[in-house]
Amino acid sequence: MEYMKHLRMNRLPENIRQEIRNVRRDRGWSQLELGRRAGFTQRHVSGIETGRIVPRYDTLIDLLRVLDRDLALVPRELVPVVQSLVRDYGNRQSFGADRERPLYAAIDDDDEDGDEEAHRERRSTR
Repeated sequence: MEYMKHLRMNRLPENIRQEIRNVRRDRGWSQLELGRRAGFTQRHVSGIETGRIVPRYDTLIDLLRVLDRDLALVPRELVPVVQSLVRDYGNRQSFGADRERPLYAAIDDDDEDGDEEAHRERRSTR
């Protein structure tokens, strides 16, 4: 059991603390308001945001869900893909939903079956 103590974080990772703080501020909520909505004190929210408090898992989940966020288990090799999707989602929120979505896979200009006209028509309907 002594081994498990070494695995315990001494603070919540900065990117999670920053996301909590940024989402709270984007909603125009004070730490007091977030705490009220999640059932915590302002002091507890402040401690989590600054890294002085490492919340229990259930506390973190409650706090994130109030902010319409969630934690997900992702295979390590997919983390860059998920991070890219999250950045894209954030950019779309910042610039409006009507903004054109970036392409993740380019269409090859050489049509596999040699029918360039059919290829152009498929591209124009996308």
